[in-house]
Amino acid sequence: MRLHSAAGGGSPWGMDDSTPKNASPNAPQPSPGAVVTPLGQTIYLAADGFLDDLVAELGKVASVDGRLVFVDGPARPAAWAQNIWYDPVRIEFASIKGGAKALRGIQRNWALWSQRHHRRAALIQENLPHVSAKPVVFPSPLPTAPLGSWTLTDESTIIAAARCSSPFRNGEVTFVENRTVPPNRAYLKLWEALTLFGEQPGPGDRCLDLGACPGGWTWVLHELGASVVSVDKAPLDPAIAALPRVEIRQESAFGLKPAAVGPVDWLCCDVICYPTRLLRLVKEWMDSGLAKRFICTLKFQAETDHETARAFAAIPGGRVIHLHHNKHELTWMWPAQ
Repeated sequence: MRLHSAAGGGSPWGMDDSTPKNASPNAPQPSPGAVVTPLGQTIYLAADGFLDDLVAELGKVASVDGRLVFVDGPARPAAWAQNIWYDPVRIEFASIKGGAKALRGIQRNWALWSQRHHRRAALIQENLPHVSAKPVVFPSPLPTAPLGSWTLTDESTIIAAARCSSPFRNGEVTFVENRTVPPNRAYLKLWEALTLFGEQPGPGDRCLDLGACPGGWTWVLHELGASVVSVDKAPLDPAIAALPRVEIRQESAFGLKPAAVGPVDWLCCDVICYPTRLLRLVKEWMDSGLAKRFICTLKFQAETDHETARAFAAIPGGRVIHLHHNKHELTWMWPAQ
């Protein structure tokens, strides 16, 4: 089930989908009076609490300002970045209205990353077109409108990027939660992963949920209309186990051979294990050719296993990211859209 934005000029996210003629991030044209200078860098916004992991992943960096990491040169993949700012520029301006006008001259929709001069930054943002921050109702299509990011470095200097890796404000995906049915909050990770994937299971799809207990991911897949093979040595929550299209296999995910399950449209795995063990499991399933799509959580213990994360990132066609709802873990999706 692939979701698309509604036809027409409106956006379900409260943003204008139109792109101004001067919206190219490589050639911004703000209003006269503002001085714009390309930085020749890429800016990475670290996932909350994981700045050190991002810096370790990136290697040599030019500077760090709060959770913003400045790196010389073009963008590179960065799993621990919550958002990546492409082709950022420095804008020197004289007034609040002048700063807002300069940003509007580049494009319409902007998200503020506020880390100093908060009141002045808020006043500039108030002079920009409103961008809705309402929680997402799952399932919904990804926003299609360009959304830039900006911050103040001092009272008269903006750092801004018209193009970012995430279509969500500062990479933060929040949902209208279901606080009654799911047995835990892990379902939010799968909601976010499926939203970013750009495609969801649907009626007729067969899904495999490895490490299913207590059943949050199984519930998500079932709610979308798919049938689910739920695998865990521990029992599912009784309400999830009673769902009509759920087949329970109370055994180890690592002892289950692909041939014993057969073809699946989605392999979802939130098993608590070392990432090296998960990598072996994934390779076994990929070699079998029996799984069309993967969404798997790499869970780290005391230290981050950057080597195994790089091994996942090196799988052709895949993507490793830190979801907004991840903790000390990453999510691998294949194939990446």
